[in-house]
Amino acid sequence: MNPRPSDPASTGHDLGWTPIAEEAVRAASVLHPKEGTLPRPTHRRVLTVANQKGGVGKTTSAVNLAAALAVHGLKTLVIDLDPQGNASTALDIDHRSGTPSIYEVLIGEVSLAEAAAVSEQSSNLFCVPATIDLAGAEIELVSMANRETRLKEALSSEILDQIGVDYVFIDCPPSLGLLTVNAMVAAQEVLIPIQCEYYALEGLGQLLSNIELVQQHLNRELRVSTILLTMYDGRTKLADQVTNEVRNHFGDTVLKTVIPRSVKVSEAPGYGQTVLSYDPGSRGAMSYLDAAKEIAVRGATEGRSSTA
Repeated sequence: MNPRPSDPASTGHDLGWTPIAEEAVRAASVLHPKEGTLPRPTHRRVLTVANQKGGVGKTTSAVNLAAALAVHGLKTLVIDLDPQGNASTALDIDHRSGTPSIYEVLIGEVSLAEAAAVSEQSSNLFCVPATIDLAGAEIELVSMANRETRLKEALSSEILDQIGVDYVFIDCPPSLGLLTVNAMVAAQEVLIPIQCEYYALEGLGQLLSNIELVQQHLNRELRVSTILLTMYDGRTKLADQVTNEVRNHFGDTVLKTVIPRSVKVSEAPGYGQTVLSYDPGSRGAMSYLDAAKEIAVRGATEGRSSTA
Protein backbone atom coordinates (compact mmCIF):
# COMPACT_ATOMS: atom_id res chain seq x y z
CA MET A 1 0.00 0.00 0.00
CA ASN A 2 1.22 3.52 -0.76
CA PRO A 3 2.11 5.69 2.24
CA ARG A 4 -0.47 8.18 3.45
CA PRO A 5 0.25 11.73 2.26
CA SER A 6 1.76 13.97 4.94
CA ASP A 7 -1.02 16.51 4.31
CA PRO A 8 -4.43 14.80 4.07
CA ALA A 9 -6.02 18.10 3.14
CA SER A 10 -4.09 17.98 -0.13
CA THR A 11 -6.66 15.50 -1.46
CA GLY A 12 -9.07 18.39 -1.71
CA HIS A 13 -12.03 16.91 0.26
CA ASP A 14 -12.94 15.71 3.75
CA LEU A 15 -13.43 12.03 3.00
CA GLY A 16 -9.85 11.20 3.97
CA TRP A 17 -7.05 9.61 2.05
CA THR A 18 -7.62 6.87 -0.54
CA PRO A 19 -5.27 5.52 -3.22
CA ILE A 20 -7.55 6.91 -5.95
CA ALA A 21 -7.59 10.34 -4.31
CA GLU A 22 -3.81 10.36 -4.08
CA GLU A 23 -3.45 9.44 -7.76
CA ALA A 24 -5.91 12.19 -8.66
CA VAL A 25 -3.76 14.71 -6.79
CA ARG A 26 -0.66 13.47 -8.60
CA ALA A 27 -2.43 13.70 -11.96
CA ALA A 28 -3.52 17.27 -11.22
CA SER A 29 0.04 18.24 -10.35
CA VAL A 30 1.21 16.92 -13.74
CA LEU A 31 -1.56 18.41 -15.85
CA HIS A 32 -1.71 21.75 -14.01
CA PRO A 33 1.79 22.47 -12.70
CA LYS A 34 2.64 25.57 -10.75
CA GLU A 35 4.09 28.37 -12.82
CA GLY A 36 7.86 28.50 -12.95
CA THR A 37 8.43 25.03 -11.54
CA LEU A 38 11.05 24.18 -14.18
CA PRO A 39 13.75 26.72 -15.05
CA ARG A 40 14.79 27.48 -18.60
CA PRO A 41 18.29 26.36 -19.59
CA THR A 42 20.99 29.01 -19.78
CA HIS A 43 21.42 27.98 -23.42
CA ARG A 44 19.43 25.76 -25.74
CA ARG A 45 20.23 22.09 -25.14
CA VAL A 46 20.40 19.55 -27.94
CA LEU A 47 20.46 15.95 -26.66
CA THR A 48 20.90 12.80 -28.70
CA VAL A 49 19.11 9.85 -27.09
CA ALA A 50 21.16 6.84 -28.12
CA ASN A 51 21.71 3.18 -27.34
CA GLN A 52 22.25 0.60 -30.06
CA LYS A 53 20.49 -2.04 -27.95
CA GLY A 54 16.80 -2.23 -28.74
CA GLY A 55 14.11 -2.31 -26.08
CA VAL A 56 15.88 -0.19 -23.47
CA GLY A 57 13.25 2.56 -23.33
CA LYS A 58 15.08 4.92 -25.66
CA THR A 59 12.11 6.27 -27.62
CA THR A 60 9.86 6.07 -24.57
CA SER A 61 12.31 8.17 -22.59
CA ALA A 62 12.80 10.72 -25.37
CA VAL A 63 9.09 11.44 -25.83
CA ASN A 64 8.15 11.37 -22.15
CA LEU A 65 11.02 13.60 -21.04
CA ALA A 66 10.13 16.02 -23.85
CA ALA A 67 6.47 15.96 -22.85
CA ALA A 68 7.29 16.55 -19.18
CA LEU A 69 9.40 19.59 -20.01
CA ALA A 70 6.73 20.90 -22.39
CA VAL A 71 3.93 20.53 -19.84
CA HIS A 72 6.00 22.68 -17.49
CA GLY A 73 6.34 25.51 -19.97
CA LEU A 74 9.59 24.69 -21.78
CA LYS A 75 9.39 24.56 -25.57
CA THR A 76 10.68 21.19 -26.68
CA LEU A 77 11.37 19.59 -30.06
CA VAL A 78 11.60 15.84 -30.70
CA ILE A 79 13.38 14.77 -33.87
CA ASP A 80 12.36 11.25 -34.82
CA LEU A 81 15.44 9.80 -36.50
CA ASP A 82 14.27 6.19 -36.32
CA PRO A 83 12.67 4.80 -39.52
CA GLN A 84 10.17 2.88 -37.35
CA GLY A 85 8.61 6.24 -36.42
CA ASN A 86 7.76 5.22 -32.86
CA ALA A 87 8.37 8.67 -31.42
CA SER A 88 6.02 10.15 -34.02
CA THR A 89 3.39 7.58 -33.05
CA ALA A 90 3.72 8.33 -29.34
CA LEU A 91 3.26 12.05 -29.98
CA ASP A 92 0.34 11.39 -32.39
CA ILE A 93 2.13 13.12 -35.28
CA ASP A 94 1.19 12.09 -38.82
CA HIS A 95 4.07 10.12 -40.34
CA ARG A 96 2.53 8.52 -43.40
CA SER A 97 4.67 8.40 -46.53
CA GLY A 98 4.58 11.79 -48.24
CA THR A 99 4.36 13.76 -45.00
CA PRO A 100 7.15 16.37 -44.65
CA SER A 101 9.61 14.55 -42.41
CA ILE A 102 13.19 14.31 -41.24
CA TYR A 103 14.00 12.43 -44.46
CA GLU A 104 13.19 15.47 -46.60
CA VAL A 105 15.15 17.62 -44.15
CA LEU A 106 18.26 15.45 -44.46
CA ILE A 107 18.24 15.47 -48.26
CA GLY A 108 17.60 19.22 -48.32
CA GLU A 109 14.09 19.33 -49.77
CA VAL A 110 12.45 21.12 -46.81
CA SER A 111 13.65 23.04 -43.78
CA LEU A 112 13.38 21.73 -40.25
CA ALA A 113 10.81 24.41 -39.42
CA GLU A 114 8.62 23.29 -42.35
CA ALA A 115 8.69 19.66 -41.20
CA ALA A 116 8.07 20.37 -37.50
CA ALA A 117 4.53 19.72 -36.31
CA VAL A 118 2.89 20.66 -33.00
CA SER A 119 1.69 17.79 -30.84
CA GLU A 120 -1.89 18.00 -29.60
CA GLN A 121 -0.61 16.96 -26.17
CA SER A 122 1.00 20.36 -25.59
CA SER A 123 1.39 23.58 -27.53
CA ASN A 124 5.02 23.61 -26.33
CA LEU A 125 5.79 20.18 -27.82
CA PHE A 126 6.99 19.91 -31.42
CA CYS A 127 8.03 16.89 -33.45
CA VAL A 128 9.78 16.33 -36.77
CA PRO A 129 8.35 12.95 -37.78
CA ALA A 130 10.02 9.97 -39.42
CA THR A 131 8.35 8.24 -42.36
CA ILE A 132 9.19 4.90 -43.94
CA ASP A 133 11.25 6.86 -46.51
CA LEU A 134 13.92 7.25 -43.83
CA ALA A 135 14.68 3.53 -44.06
CA GLY A 136 16.78 4.08 -47.18
CA ALA A 137 18.30 7.36 -46.07
CA GLU A 138 21.57 5.85 -44.83
CA ILE A 139 22.26 4.41 -48.28
CA GLU A 140 21.46 7.72 -49.94
CA LEU A 141 23.55 9.71 -47.48
CA VAL A 142 26.69 7.69 -48.25
CA SER A 143 27.15 9.42 -51.59
CA MET A 144 26.16 12.90 -50.40
CA ALA A 145 28.57 15.70 -49.58
CA ASN A 146 28.99 16.37 -45.84
CA ARG A 147 27.05 13.21 -45.11
CA GLU A 148 27.86 13.27 -41.37
CA THR A 149 26.78 16.88 -40.89
CA ARG A 150 23.45 16.98 -42.74
CA LEU A 151 21.41 17.11 -39.53
CA LYS A 152 23.73 19.65 -37.92
CA GLU A 153 23.25 21.96 -40.89
CA ALA A 154 19.49 21.56 -40.62
CA LEU A 155 19.60 22.34 -36.88
CA SER A 156 21.07 25.79 -37.34
CA SER A 157 20.64 28.37 -34.61
CA GLU A 158 18.50 30.48 -36.95
CA ILE A 159 16.03 27.64 -37.57
CA LEU A 160 15.82 26.68 -33.90
CA ASP A 161 15.35 30.33 -32.95
CA GLN A 162 12.52 30.48 -35.47
CA ILE A 163 10.78 27.58 -33.73
CA GLY A 164 11.80 29.01 -30.35
CA VAL A 165 12.68 25.77 -28.56
CA ASP A 166 14.59 25.35 -25.31
CA TYR A 167 15.30 21.63 -25.68
CA VAL A 168 15.86 19.32 -28.64
CA PHE A 169 15.73 15.54 -28.22
CA ILE A 170 16.99 13.45 -31.15
CA ASP A 171 15.64 9.90 -31.00
CA CYS A 172 18.12 7.59 -32.72
CA PRO A 173 17.57 4.18 -34.31
CA PRO A 174 18.92 1.14 -32.40
CA SER A 175 22.15 1.06 -34.39
CA LEU A 176 25.44 2.90 -34.72
CA GLY A 177 25.01 3.80 -38.38
CA LEU A 178 25.11 7.06 -40.30
CA LEU A 179 21.83 8.36 -38.88
CA THR A 180 23.14 8.00 -35.33
CA VAL A 181 26.43 9.64 -36.34
CA ASN A 182 24.43 12.57 -37.76
CA ALA A 183 22.60 12.87 -34.46
CA MET A 184 25.84 12.92 -32.47
CA VAL A 185 27.41 15.52 -34.74
CA ALA A 186 24.33 17.75 -34.41
CA ALA A 187 24.15 17.59 -30.59
CA GLN A 188 26.26 18.73 -27.68
CA GLU A 189 25.02 16.04 -25.31
CA VAL A 190 24.24 12.35 -25.35
CA LEU A 191 21.54 10.87 -23.11
CA ILE A 192 21.92 7.10 -22.71
CA PRO A 193 19.00 5.04 -21.36
CA ILE A 194 20.18 1.84 -19.67
CA GLN A 195 17.71 -0.82 -18.62
CA CYS A 196 18.07 -2.38 -15.16
CA GLU A 197 18.28 -5.88 -16.53
CA TYR A 198 20.77 -8.60 -17.39
CA TYR A 199 23.19 -7.64 -20.18
CA ALA A 200 22.40 -3.98 -19.46
CA LEU A 201 25.97 -2.90 -20.13
CA GLU A 202 26.47 -5.20 -23.11
CA GLY A 203 27.43 -3.14 -26.12
CA LEU A 204 27.76 0.04 -24.09
CA GLY A 205 31.52 0.03 -24.61
CA GLN A 206 31.05 0.15 -28.37
CA LEU A 207 28.62 3.06 -28.03
CA LEU A 208 31.10 4.98 -25.87
CA SER A 209 33.88 4.23 -28.37
CA ASN A 210 31.78 5.64 -31.20
CA ILE A 211 31.01 8.74 -29.15
CA GLU A 212 34.74 9.19 -28.57
CA LEU A 213 35.44 8.87 -32.31
CA VAL A 214 32.82 11.52 -33.06
CA GLN A 215 34.40 13.75 -30.41
CA GLN A 216 37.84 13.38 -31.96
CA HIS A 217 36.93 13.86 -35.59
CA LEU A 218 33.54 15.56 -35.97
CA ASN A 219 32.23 17.23 -32.80
CA ARG A 220 34.59 18.20 -29.99
CA GLU A 221 31.70 19.59 -27.92
CA LEU A 222 29.94 16.24 -27.64
CA ARG A 223 29.78 14.61 -24.20
CA VAL A 224 27.76 12.03 -22.34
CA SER A 225 25.83 14.34 -20.04
CA THR A 226 23.01 12.10 -18.81
CA ILE A 227 22.39 8.42 -18.11
CA LEU A 228 18.85 7.33 -17.27
CA LEU A 229 18.13 3.98 -15.65
CA THR A 230 14.93 2.43 -17.04
CA MET A 231 12.73 -0.64 -16.54
CA TYR A 232 13.57 -0.89 -12.85
CA ASP A 233 11.83 -3.76 -11.09
CA GLY A 234 12.15 -3.40 -7.32
CA ARG A 235 11.18 -7.03 -6.80
CA THR A 236 14.50 -8.29 -8.16
CA LYS A 237 17.99 -8.13 -6.71
CA LEU A 238 19.34 -7.86 -10.23
CA ALA A 239 17.80 -4.43 -10.72
CA ASP A 240 19.61 -3.11 -7.63
CA GLN A 241 22.86 -4.72 -8.73
CA VAL A 242 22.70 -3.12 -12.17
CA THR A 243 21.74 0.23 -10.65
CA ASN A 244 24.68 0.17 -8.24
CA GLU A 245 27.10 -0.92 -10.95
CA VAL A 246 26.05 1.88 -13.30
CA ARG A 247 26.18 4.51 -10.54
CA ASN A 248 29.61 3.35 -9.38
CA HIS A 249 30.96 3.51 -12.93
CA PHE A 250 29.37 6.74 -14.19
CA GLY A 251 28.87 8.71 -10.96
CA ASP A 252 26.86 11.94 -11.12
CA THR A 253 26.16 11.48 -14.84
CA VAL A 254 23.40 9.06 -13.77
CA LEU A 255 20.12 10.74 -12.84
CA LYS A 256 18.89 10.07 -9.30
CA THR A 257 15.46 9.24 -10.69
CA VAL A 258 14.95 5.67 -11.90
CA ILE A 259 12.14 4.79 -14.31
CA PRO A 260 10.16 1.76 -13.07
CA ARG A 261 8.88 -1.03 -15.27
CA SER A 262 5.30 0.06 -15.93
CA VAL A 263 2.35 -1.31 -17.89
CA LYS A 264 1.01 2.23 -18.32
CA VAL A 265 4.26 3.40 -19.93
CA SER A 266 4.07 0.48 -22.38
CA GLU A 267 0.38 1.01 -23.18
CA ALA A 268 0.50 4.75 -23.86
CA PRO A 269 2.05 4.70 -27.40
CA GLY A 270 -0.74 2.39 -28.56
CA TYR A 271 -3.14 5.27 -27.94
CA GLY A 272 -0.90 7.85 -29.60
CA GLN A 273 0.01 9.38 -26.25
CA THR A 274 2.86 9.84 -23.85
CA VAL A 275 2.33 8.36 -20.40
CA LEU A 276 1.87 11.89 -19.04
CA SER A 277 -1.26 12.23 -21.17
CA TYR A 278 -2.40 8.63 -20.93
CA ASP A 279 -2.18 8.25 -17.15
CA PRO A 280 -0.68 11.38 -15.55
CA GLY A 281 -1.06 10.04 -12.00
CA SER A 282 0.83 6.80 -12.62
CA ARG A 283 4.24 5.93 -11.23
CA GLY A 284 5.69 6.00 -14.74
CA ALA A 285 4.43 9.52 -15.43
CA MET A 286 5.68 10.85 -12.10
CA SER A 287 9.08 9.21 -12.61
CA TYR A 288 9.55 10.82 -16.02
CA LEU A 289 8.43 14.13 -14.57
CA ASP A 290 11.05 13.82 -11.80
CA ALA A 291 13.73 12.91 -14.35
CA ALA A 292 12.78 15.92 -16.47
CA LYS A 293 13.08 18.15 -13.41
CA GLU A 294 16.61 16.89 -12.81
CA ILE A 295 17.52 17.58 -16.43
CA ALA A 296 16.00 21.07 -16.26
CA VAL A 297 17.84 21.96 -13.05
CA ARG A 298 21.12 20.82 -14.58
CA GLY A 299 20.41 22.84 -17.70
CA ALA A 300 19.77 25.96 -15.65
CA THR A 301 23.02 25.68 -13.70
CA GLU A 302 25.62 24.20 -16.04
CA GLY A 303 25.80 27.17 -18.40
CA ARG A 304 27.13 25.17 -21.33
CA SER A 305 27.13 26.77 -24.77
CA SER A 306 24.66 25.13 -27.13
CA THR A 307 25.34 26.76 -30.47
CA ALA A 308 23.93 24.38 -33.03
